[in-house]
Amino acid sequence: MHILQTVPPSNINRDDTGSPKSAVYGGVPRARVSSQAWKRATRQMFRELLDPTSLGVRTKRVVELIAARITELNPEITEPESLAAQALKAAGIELEKPKRAKKGESAPEEAEQAKYLLFLSASQIDRLAVLAIAAAGTDTAIDKSAARAAAHSANSVDVALFGRMVADAADLNVDAAAQVAHAISVHAVNNEFDYYTAVDDRAPDNNSGAGMLGYVEFNSSTLYRYATVSVKALRDNLGDDTATLRAIEVFLTAFVKSMPTGKQNTFANRTLPEAVLVSVRTDQPVNLVGAFEEPVNAAGAARATAAAKALATTLQAVEKGYGDGSTENFVVAIGDGAQELTALGDPMPFVEVVARVGSKVEAALGGRP
Repeated sequence: MHILQTVPPSNINRDDTGSPKSAVYGGVPRARVSSQAWKRATRQMFRELLDPTSLGVRTKRVVELIAARITELNPEITEPESLAAQALKAAGIELEKPKRAKKGESAPEEAEQAKYLLFLSASQIDRLAVLAIAAAGTDTAIDKSAARAAAHSANSVDVALFGRMVADAADLNVDAAAQVAHAISVHAVNNEFDYYTAVDDRAPDNNSGAGMLGYVEFNSSTLYRYATVSVKALRDNLGDDTATLRAIEVFLTAFVKSMPTGKQNTFANRTLPEAVLVSVRTDQPVNLVGAFEEPVNAAGAARATAAAKALATTLQAVEKGYGDGSTENFVVAIGDGAQELTALGDPMPFVEVVARVGSKVEAALGGRP
């Protein structure tokens, strides 16, 4: 997926100082939105498109999560947190006690936590809870191989797409089927500052000062966004053709339409892309960011239009030099940029692109041995 998207004044992804993230590319400063920010926005939109039971949860509080599921399945169990911890430890996941309250402070007893954020599907949580319940009231330890199988089978769509790393239990790792690049502006960007004041509604009439003041840093840009999905890796992670096809369609929809939420209330910067190019390839993924190593000069035209022309030119050059003729392109374009992309394919509504890509994936899956 290659996306051109213009974002008005905004600060959708901040660094540790509160400034919009940036990068130097082609010798000039660019606006940047990290891959992590857009992946999270994509995962959040999954919740609007899929049943929650087909998704995962990423949390350190996994003991509490499994304990709650144990209680739902068997309310008579009196120590669900202990059983949940046993199941996780049997799966090879290290736990630690939460930090104690400071001296003189009182705090409720908390369950153990994972030492790191752990990404588990709803099905994996259920399976671990069932194993824990089976061990309740017995002297038999939870079988380690069964616990590891429960934590590693039945991946959710988001775990299958974005992967999972468990540092102390490498056999629970899931290789991501999707890769997402950091989005960067196609042109040079210099950040600006918005100085603001707020008036105290209850201030006396003779007080002409502000109730508070401050500033927020922002920029505006046309971004090049890129992501790729390996259908084979996704099928391996999910183990089902139908689930793989649905995951591709949902990922396409969510990645294209999502937006990170940083400073949304301040800037109301939600936009949709001016251009979306989806390439179905059988050779290898190709990031076309090289089209913008030389910053786009939009003199006399919209930047997105000039960027669409550079994108089309670069893809044609790549295909001429390296392509085997099997790549199929599907285009969504609005505004003047549509004309620049017609050489790659006839522009069509986004829902039709999703449907056509879905048909290609379905056909490819049907041809698997």
